[in-house]
Amino acid sequence: MTTVSDRPVILFVDDDPKAGELMRRFSADAMYRCEVFQDPTQALEYFRQHGAQLIISDLRMPKLTGIELLEAIRAQDAAVPFIIVTGYAEVESAIEAMRLGATDFIKKPFDMDELRLQIEKTLRLEALAEENRLLKRQLTDEQQRFGMVGHAPAMQPIYNIISKIADVRCNVIIEGESGTGKELVARAIHYQGQNAQRPFVVIDCGALSDTLLESELFGHEKGAFTGAVKSKPGLLESATGGTVFLDEIGNISDSMQIKLLRVVQEQQVTRVGGMRPIKIDVRIIVATNQDLEARVAAGSFRHDLYHRLNVVKLTMPALRERRDDIPGLIAHFVKHFNQQYQRQVSGFDAASMQKLIAYDWPGNVRELQNLVERHVALADGNVLQVENLASLKAGAAGKPATSGLDDDNPTLEELERRYILKVLAQCQHNREKTAVILGINKSTLWRKLQQYKALPDDASEDEA
Repeated sequence: MTTVSDRPVILFVDDDPKAGELMRRFSADAMYRCEVFQDPTQALEYFRQHGAQLIISDLRMPKLTGIELLEAIRAQDAAVPFIIVTGYAEVESAIEAMRLGATDFIKKPFDMDELRLQIEKTLRLEALAEENRLLKRQLTDEQQRFGMVGHAPAMQPIYNIISKIADVRCNVIIEGESGTGKELVARAIHYQGQNAQRPFVVIDCGALSDTLLESELFGHEKGAFTGAVKSKPGLLESATGGTVFLDEIGNISDSMQIKLLRVVQEQQVTRVGGMRPIKIDVRIIVATNQDLEARVAAGSFRHDLYHRLNVVKLTMPALRERRDDIPGLIAHFVKHFNQQYQRQVSGFDAASMQKLIAYDWPGNVRELQNLVERHVALADGNVLQVENLASLKAGAAGKPATSGLDDDNPTLEELERRYILKVLAQCQHNREKTAVILGINKSTLWRKLQQYKALPDDASEDEA
């Protein structure tokens, strides 16, 4: 429990005002702070609100006996030390209190030096117990660091870099396949740093057209465009002091890259329709499933923006590169979805677990999470099985069986290109229908088709 003081707090409960006054004087210069109560119900209320490191209580009191107070305290906290003060004739009751969870008892009349030694010994033991609890939590954190589950060797460089740059407000590029947890890493960098209380803003660059993205990032002044009935600060301005996470940075247009470069260089924005630069102070973290360095070499991403962003670069490992983490991730997701769907699933059977570990997970952790969620939601019993999932059937070499678009084991980027072009052909090159089926913004589809050189020479972005 938390307390209202940096010093250890003890509660002294005795209906005798002389005993309370003596305890106050005795504790005036002590290394702990003593709160004295004649009414045990007031002591109980104080404990419920503020907690304490030690409680010393007389056995016989009106309203609540020492044993009744002990039982009420134990209902709130099973571990806080509780010392009973008792007379010679009440030793049997004190022993009963020990059976109910009292830490120790002191017989009346007691010597104040004896009481001081007892208090110091108990507080010392409580401090050691708290240190042990912290160590246990630290061990748990090692297995689930920064909100991420996994201890595979491929994840250790990621954890090390997060630790090093959390308080260093440098720009960061996070690369990796879709579903590897790039946003989790961005959040870990922000929330482990000294500005964790400041805003963390996420912007999906692939989901917005240039016009909307500019308005969202930079804000706009009243009358800047139709519908701009009042001025609105942009997300970069609102996030000042914190972190802006730009997901799918590789999808932004060349003109937007130029505007973003100014922000990164000068740490200031100009609202759409405005003239006055506004100073900001943000750390920028970007993520992409593309190879930005290759894009720079190919001339499709600005080298100056890339080098401004690339102060630190992290590359997230694919799930197939950290198979040792799959059981821990599954256990984490099972626990989460048990709570969400009110299930009591224990996990997958041994044969299923072998298949899950052998599978290559092209959708990475996100695909694994979706699979676990589906199985927990549809569970008929406590143990899950996956033998009926064709997508997890391994071939002779232990790799997933493939058909159609991925027969030749293409990269995820190439597989995406093939699928988009296939859906486009099925929609007879109607880009609006294609975007709806793919679940992406029409502008995003336009940029991808430009990248694939799959647009007619006279096509415009506004055409369906």
